This record gives sequence, C-alpha cells and structure tokens, in this order.
Amino acid sequence: MAGPIGICIHGGCGTLDKSLLTPAEWAETRAHLAASLRAAWAVLSKGGKALDAVEAAVVVMEDSPHFNAGHGAALTAASTHELDASIMDGATKGAGAVCTVKRIRNPIKAARAVMERSDCVLIAGDAADEFAKRQGLAIVENSYFTTQRRLDALASLKRRAESGTLRAASEAERHGTVGAVALDRAGNLAAATSTGGFNNKPVGRVGDTPIVGAGTYARNGVVAVSGTGQGEFFIRNAAAYDIAARMDYGKHEFKASVDALVFDVLKSHGIGAGFAAIDAKGQVYAPYNTLGMARGWIGDDGRLVVATHTEEFAEAA
Repeated sequence: MAGPIGICIHGGCGTLDKSLLTPAEWAETRAHLAASLRAAWAVLSKGGKALDAVEAAVVVMEDSPHFNAGHGAALTAASTHELDASIMDGATKGAGAVCTVKRIRNPIKAARAVMERSDCVLIAGDAADEFAKRQGLAIVENSYFTTQRRLDALASLKRRAESGTLRAASEAERHGTVGAVALDRAGNLAAATSTGGFNNKPVGRVGDTPIVGAGTYARNGVVAVSGTGQGEFFIRNAAAYDIAARMDYGKHEFKASVDALVFDVLKSHGIGAGFAAIDAKGQVYAPYNTLGMARGWIGDDGRLVVATHTEEFAEAA
C-alpha cells in the first residue's frame, strides 16, 4: 500500500522586516515559494522520487532573485559569488555537495551529479565548476548571480564594518539559504540545501550547507532536514544529524527534536536558525527563531501553505 507524501521548503531565516519590501514584492516571494512547492508536488503526486522532488524545489528557488541561492545570491567581501549546495538520499545515505563554486547556474544539480556520477561526496571551487561543465550542466558568468538587493546589502555591511556597528546588522543583511525535504510514496526521504553564504563573507569561506550532517541530512524511517542560519554553529553542533540522532537513538518526538536545535542548542549561541523538516510519517515542520522565515509545505492532504512571517497563506496544490 502506498504511503503518505509531503514536501517542506524554506527560503532562509534571514527574512526582511515587512516594511522593507512592497506588498507586491512579498506577494511575488510567496508566489515563488508556491512554484517551488508545486514543482516538487508534480513529482511526488505522480509517484516520483523524493530525491527528484527536493532537487526540483530547490532549482526554482535558485532561479528566483528573492532568495540567497543561485540568482540573487550573497556577495563575498571581494564582490564575487561563491555558492554551496548539497543533497542527500535517505534511502541509501548517498550524498553529494559542491562548495565555493562560481559558474554553475544551479549548484543543487551539480551536488546531485557529484553524488551519482563521481566517487566523491564534496568537490570544491574551480574543480567543481569544471566537473559540472563536463556533466553538461548550465554554466554562467559569475555576474549572473548578482542582484541590486545583494549589492545594497553588501554596501550596508561594509559601512557597518567601518563604523563598528556590524553586530547590529539584521539577519536579512547577513545571510540566507534555501532548502527542501520530501517523503515519497515508497517511504523514501530526501533533503537538499543551497546558498550563497553570508554577505561580505571572506573569499573561500564554506558554511554548513555543503557539509552533510550539518546543514543537510536524510535518513529513511526517521527524518529529513535542511537548515538555515549561521553555518559555523551548525557545523560545530552537527545540527542536522543531531536532529536525526535525537529521534533515532534518543527516541525523542519529531517536533521536540527539531525545536531543541532551533530554540535551545543554536539559539544559545545567539544566532538565528530555522529548519524545514519532514518525518517518516509525512509530518512537516518549519520552526525558526528569527523575525521571519520564508517557508512552505504541502502535506498528504494536498493543501499548499506558504509564509514569510507569522501569517500563513493556504491554497490548493
């Protein structure tokens, strides 16, 4: 008998204050979240694989200027883009990732290629760009990823650094990530995450997104999670893996396990954090400890929900 299906996504916990974008811009952000969910649902509802669903969802967000991944990614201190991504198959624990890539239009596709067409888990920098090119993936100029919003954020952070007010910068000025988790009819879980890192980051910096067990993790029968927040602390706490371990070995409840990371472990470091998560029963959950987090989900009932702040918007998938 076929089991339940579900998809849950996030567009980063570094969400702007509502007043900083127009109602039309917020509406377009939600529309792009809905498009991401529908791309995944088109896979899952036809009996497709969770792995295909999370990749499809992330590609939509990488192509959107509203999220810090792909087109619209954060800029380094040198005003360039270095992107990271990873994907994990809960059925096999297979995983692939790329980091500090500069020319791959959709880094999540490269991460999957690493998993399926190489003997590696993680390939970095120019070598990853060349690997993606050999695999026939779309290659672009680094400037393709740039948007005016990211240029403005970089300029703001540089001013703050000069004036000594960097600690006062908002989550939205600093960073953001996109991610997706899914459960398919066969009971397989998968997770995928993609990011441009944080604005004004040092060249060569790598966060949690491409580190399996830190920002991305999936294990059949347990959970799939994708995180967003300051990656250094996700790495130090093996955050994504910790959620699975609490559930699998500690026998803790699903939501309590995710909450423990968001509102206790990671919050104790004074950082913003959030997760998109789904368990083996198809329960979806997307908690965050910041002003807002772009997010959305479709459960087995086919009800689509998207949100950026506290208010949720629902419609049929």
